[in-house]
Amino acid sequence: MSNHLISAYQSLPVSFIRGDGVYLWDQDGNQYLDGLCGISVTSLGHNYPAVTEAIQQQAASLIHTSNLYSIEWQQKLADRLCELSGMDKVFFGNSGAEANEAAIKLARLYGNKQNIKDPQIVVMEHSFHGRTMATLSATGNRKVQAGFEPLVSGFVRVPYNDTESIEAVAANNKNVVAVLVEPVQGEGGIVVPDSGYLTALRKICDANNWLLMLDEIQTGIARSGKMFAFQHESIIPDVMTLAKALGNGVPIGACVTHGKAADVIQPGNHGSTFGGNPLACRTACTVLDSIVENNLTENAARRARQLVELLNQGLKNNDNLMEIRSLGLLIGIELNQNCPKLVTEALDRGLLLNVTADKVVRLLPPLIINETQTAELADKVIEVINTLPASH
Repeated sequence: MSNHLISAYQSLPVSFIRGDGVYLWDQDGNQYLDGLCGISVTSLGHNYPAVTEAIQQQAASLIHTSNLYSIEWQQKLADRLCELSGMDKVFFGNSGAEANEAAIKLARLYGNKQNIKDPQIVVMEHSFHGRTMATLSATGNRKVQAGFEPLVSGFVRVPYNDTESIEAVAANNKNVVAVLVEPVQGEGGIVVPDSGYLTALRKICDANNWLLMLDEIQTGIARSGKMFAFQHESIIPDVMTLAKALGNGVPIGACVTHGKAADVIQPGNHGSTFGGNPLACRTACTVLDSIVENNLTENAARRARQLVELLNQGLKNNDNLMEIRSLGLLIGIELNQNCPKLVTEALDRGLLLNVTADKVVRLLPPLIINETQTAELADKVIEVINTLPASH
């Protein structure tokens, strides 16, 4: 292991050298079933032919020019995202944190243009929006924030899945300009809100002239069984942030806007050196086309139903099981005890998964997973969870 890397990660003692479909292979030739997708990134699996071809062709012609010039692939990708979402305009960055930074800046600019001198954004407990200073300040997790004080001000925190608390804020705080929320809390433990939650938030935002800003960095790009998770309800947000699966591993982020949010950012307000370069945008166009052409939203919904049914059946007699939560292929298995050691137990059995919020086994398998592979994933997950002794 290198002594020259900053110790920002507690990386597992395995290095992957090759991937194909839903499988990875390490330096010793061992095969692993990827149940995590690089944390909801490689949703088309590894070495997806159309994506590989697009990257190779674009790298051989043009990788980067900067946003001093128009970029054809960037324009095509913006058109595609707006067509699929029903939204209007897009700003491209390089990551989810950058997409959320753009959304936060947009909300503040929106407020200042209405002569609100201290614009504030409602955010949720147990949320996760990134690790830049503004996004970690918006995040509802003290572990992420600890040691980085003073935090960025301008955020009002309320419980998730609780519209009454937001209505109380509306009645008492005239400086609020937006609500920033995840349709499903991913890092918070795959917490799925009540049906109608986003619709209720939309109504509150409309009544108060606020922006509804959805962080779809983990839920977007077909993972929920819809192209975007907000499409499970009959709403359109003012702002939606995307990243992760949009490039299937090639870094790209997007801040997608609609209606009154679409023209808030003007030249000089925001920018990015690498954001929306030809390589990233052509790759993302290929990802979106592949999902649509191969009906992968429908496959995600089908395989999710199969996986949850198998997990419920296989774990029904496990006393450690609290609850299985899911929206499409966002699946969280909550146990009644801390279980971080299950990550290495899984690795030893040729399976990649993750534990978040201390007690939740998180599964984010590729959208391309088939029926046989889903059954294999269920069997391995059940075996791993059953290694955990009963809590006393």
